[in-house]
Amino acid sequence: MTSTIAGPRTEVTDFFRRTTLSNGVRIVTSRMNHVHSATVIFNYNVGSRWEIESHAGISHVLEHMLFKGTEKRPDPATISEEIEGVGGILNAATGRESTNYWAKVPAGKLDLAFDVLADILRHSTFPADELEKERLVIFEEIRGIVDTPDDLVHDIIDEVVWDNQPVGRTIIGTEETVGSIGTSDLHNFLDRYYSPDRLVIAVAGKVDHERVVELADRYFGTMAPATPTIIIPSVFQHTAPHVRLVNRPTEQAHLCIGHPALPYTDDRRYTQGMIDAILSSGMSSRLFQEIRERRGLVYSVYGYFRQYADVGQGVVYAGTDVQRIDETIQAVMAELDKLRTTVVGEEELQRTKDLRKGRILMGMEDSRSVAGWIGSQELTFGEILTPEEVMDRIDAVDAESMLMLAQEYIREDWMSLAVVGPYDDEQRFRDQLTF
Repeated sequence: MTSTIAGPRTEVTDFFRRTTLSNGVRIVTSRMNHVHSATVIFNYNVGSRWEIESHAGISHVLEHMLFKGTEKRPDPATISEEIEGVGGILNAATGRESTNYWAKVPAGKLDLAFDVLADILRHSTFPADELEKERLVIFEEIRGIVDTPDDLVHDIIDEVVWDNQPVGRTIIGTEETVGSIGTSDLHNFLDRYYSPDRLVIAVAGKVDHERVVELADRYFGTMAPATPTIIIPSVFQHTAPHVRLVNRPTEQAHLCIGHPALPYTDDRRYTQGMIDAILSSGMSSRLFQEIRERRGLVYSVYGYFRQYADVGQGVVYAGTDVQRIDETIQAVMAELDKLRTTVVGEEELQRTKDLRKGRILMGMEDSRSVAGWIGSQELTFGEILTPEEVMDRIDAVDAESMLMLAQEYIREDWMSLAVVGPYDDEQRFRDQLTF
């Protein structure tokens, strides 16, 4: 076979190595001499945002079906047993803008992990009987979310913030859309979107870059690039607070308060990350200390940011007694208001920076974490920053820039609320989305 390795397109640093094949496949590796494992992650730049509405959930169905049999390994048991038989772990995950397939194995079994993952990605057969069984499994997964209020409320807040745009649809789809997906649809989606130019192969552990490149070239070097496709841009359209209630006779109320935020393409994402950490990282965070510890309103409260290529979203979740939901909403709104009206003190700012940097460093001890670090950065940004470079950017964030960013995005007319609980008066809750 003729090699497609483009030698001049190999980059070497102390932290990682990167090689790009002539068909666009990118290989990034990080050698970790102190570990005995190797983690291989196949990252694809495709997810539920590329789906048509009638086939919502196909990315997730495809992820499941790629483990159901190949010409070489005709059933799911054979696929899993090969990895687990050497002590390894095999799994996958679907997101809105990416999908990944990974295996963590003893370092000496790198070739096996590569062969199994490449086999399911290149040679899956999608047996009709397996699709029918997996469809039923996914139906149960969908029903499980619907029956679990503290899961369901997160899907609802996405829908409320983004209306019916792809970025606001559930990744898993609905029973109707999943039920409409056939084997030909899976083959078409795979052929169209699982192209070499969308693939980043990330490997970390006790591995040699040259060997990884050889394996990538063997299994993926002959793939032809596909026709480029783009996602439909999302637009935040709200000009007033939005509320959606799911009336359930629950003993606990579950709520999410959401607002738009920065996309990951904005360099101020490090400032946004500091806002996130101040609000919600650990038991010393503002949400935990004020709403749980001081006021005793909740057992669980936390926030997070979701960042996409063109938009972002901030969310705060809380679960509280049905009689105390008004007080809880007001407490969350007060914490959000504090971010936009009061400069973070120097001591709190430095403590939170140290927390974030410490967690980055501790995360670098595992081969899967390092493979995830280099792979996701290459896929998302087309560049890889070292932990030290990211920590420098965290250190550069100042309190004034955090205040300005909070003022830009945390606005009354941009707030959304999703609630699962025994309520039916939307106006009651809309009136509370004020500062």
